[in-house]
Amino acid sequence: MSVVAIVGRPNVGKSTLFNRILGQRKAIVEDFPGVTRDRNYADVTRYDKHFTLIDTGGFEPVSEDRMLVQMREQSQLAVEEADLILFVMDNREGLTPADYEVAGLLRQVDKPVLYVVNKVDGDRQEEDSAEFYALGVEQFYPVSAEHGRGVGDLIDAVMDALPEQKTGKADDSQVRLAVIGRPNVGKSSLVNKLLGYERVVANPTAGTTRDSVDTPFTYNGQSYVLIDTAGIRRKGKVSQKLEKYSVIQALKGMDRAHVVLLVVDAEEGITEQDLTVAGYAFEKGRAIVLVVNKWDAIEKDHRTMKAFTEEMRGQFKFLSFSPVLFVSALTGQRVAKIMETVEEVANQFNRKVSTAELNRVLQEAEKTHQPPMYHGKRVKLFYITQTAVRPPSFTIFVNREEGIHFSYRRYLANKIREPFGFSGCPIRITYRNRER
Repeated sequence: MSVVAIVGRPNVGKSTLFNRILGQRKAIVEDFPGVTRDRNYADVTRYDKHFTLIDTGGFEPVSEDRMLVQMREQSQLAVEEADLILFVMDNREGLTPADYEVAGLLRQVDKPVLYVVNKVDGDRQEEDSAEFYALGVEQFYPVSAEHGRGVGDLIDAVMDALPEQKTGKADDSQVRLAVIGRPNVGKSSLVNKLLGYERVVANPTAGTTRDSVDTPFTYNGQSYVLIDTAGIRRKGKVSQKLEKYSVIQALKGMDRAHVVLLVVDAEEGITEQDLTVAGYAFEKGRAIVLVVNKWDAIEKDHRTMKAFTEEMRGQFKFLSFSPVLFVSALTGQRVAKIMETVEEVANQFNRKVSTAELNRVLQEAEKTHQPPMYHGKRVKLFYITQTAVRPPSFTIFVNREEGIHFSYRRYLANKIREPFGFSGCPIRITYRNRER
């Protein structure tokens, strides 16, 4: 999926434009407790070409203020990872020296840039915006992000500028595995141990995403492709505190993956970025294995692993189904267990259950715990069917979808997980109204 970055000075309306392009902020799992969302990133799928949209901090090229310096570095990182850049300026403030400087920096980037003048709310303001031609650009896009004026033309330009997306189907027999995590958690060492242990059967080939290498290998006769984002490197003098922008790389890696290995540093513990990346993997419906690396470096007693597991479960509430593994890429401790777990989770991720078996379980669940009352009447569950795999997805037909409380939805999800062995992968259940 292509990446589109919105950059510009602070307070020019970047976040408003981000929300306008996204169209709505409702995530797939917005009512699921514990999902950490950083809405600096979102997948936009409502147009002909799908893309990941990034809203950056303000780009202040001449500022020495520490916060503004960090915002500038964030913007630079986003620009480096993007396929297309939207440079937003403020019509009310007019063309500023900082705009000239940002435009100069963007001219040095060998990527398409669309120049956007925001806060153009009417014809008079559009006439005033002519001064932005002084930047020396052939075209700019006057918009009102708040009211939607001109945004349609901007989207048309975005569609024209983005590369054509491949429509060829991937090999369904392969399991695509991504290794993601913050810099310096040991991803590279872990990848090398995994591939060395399993014996690579093909040479690495350049992947479709920058800084990513796809490596085919086999395990127990099953074909896998390792999407290695471990090659992320810190570019230039980038602040240590801006590691969250390696999230962009993780998003690219997990975009094509079936199973995600999220690597956490045992010494540093769980960070906000770990939660952010995990939240995105969950929203994308990927199977997730939590891998705690550098376990050899921890002072331990018989309670340490249990305590760390409880902390993981507490922080990653929304990943109650995900296996947790404690490994050392340095010594090889328990690394062999990773592929065993991946194999098990991948099988679940691709599992198809018959409609008859599903409805038997649904009826038993209904008898054990009746659906809630809604407006004085009992909600009725008519039937269930599986609609997809990767992740396993189900539709339950009911008479009043809005009457099914979250707690009952969670109860039914658990009842479907138990008998069919979906203990290690996400499942999706949607409810549709149907009159008897």
